[in-house]
Amino acid sequence: MSFDLYAIGNALVDSEYVVTDRFLTEQNIHKGQMTLIDGQQQQTLLKALNAEFSCAKRASGGSAANSVIAFAALGGSAFYACKVANDHNGDFYLHDLRAAKVSAPHHAQVDNGVTGTCVVMVTPDSERTMHTFLGITAELSAQELDLTALTTARYLYIEGYLATSPSARHAVAEARSLAKAQGIKTALTFSDPAMVQYARDGLTEMLADGVDILFCNETEAQLWSNSDNTHDAITALHQVSPLVIVTCGSKGAIISENSQQTAIAPFPVTALDSNGAGDAFAGAFLYGLSQHWSLAESGRLASRTSAQVVSQFGPRLREEQYQELLKELF
Repeated sequence: MSFDLYAIGNALVDSEYVVTDRFLTEQNIHKGQMTLIDGQQQQTLLKALNAEFSCAKRASGGSAANSVIAFAALGGSAFYACKVANDHNGDFYLHDLRAAKVSAPHHAQVDNGVTGTCVVMVTPDSERTMHTFLGITAELSAQELDLTALTTARYLYIEGYLATSPSARHAVAEARSLAKAQGIKTALTFSDPAMVQYARDGLTEMLADGVDILFCNETEAQLWSNSDNTHDAITALHQVSPLVIVTCGSKGAIISENSQQTAIAPFPVTALDSNGAGDAFAGAFLYGLSQHWSLAESGRLASRTSAQVVSQFGPRLREEQYQELLKELF
């Protein structure tokens, strides 16, 4: 079997809570970013959350996983290289991937360790704040890659969160080397402002001599370039990619190919939850490219898909919703 998209990323079971700003302040939690914590810290947080709130949604997550699931739901064939443990969460994760028609390595599940989990806290302004216990996914390595599957792919997609793991960065380097030899286009997402701020060396290592496509949001672009101007930031980002896509929240997005910029209009919605919006954008955009659509057409689908995601709770849509969006737009 061949694949349109082969992605590498963390495998995390997401538990999502709708919380107040007061709760974040009382817990001394930095709003709007992903923070890595250990298992005991996460259990303490969950105890405090469950005392006030109830879990709104549980799903297999991870930045790149959300993207490939959107890609597959739109009609593309996708493979996800990841690592989970032989536990309840690991079983749940792989079952969720298969239900979404996403393939995974046969050896993705290992006997030792525990499956990674992420607590997602959404405030009334729809901002998402994440506290993540990586568990066994912190040890994602080249052993979890299915290189045979990669040789059949058209695009390799790399999650920025992998920048914190030396073994994952090594896996990315091996996958990138094969992709280059096979003429497979490589895309990377910065994933989170925290990665640009605190794991920049790891991101630089994964970018290596550059990628074909780079995804980021305005904050990440400006942090990377030490600029307070998005257009100047894009100029700097072209040093590492000829095609740069910057999402701008309610303002839409900017697609810049070799410095030729195209503005992608937003689709106004009432925002409830921004979790997974950027992931959905990337997955839908890559699907458009896989269908040989123009950058503007791919961007329009991506903008509409991410708008629908933020209008409901959870990082992705029901499978039938993706097909409804295709019918609406094309």
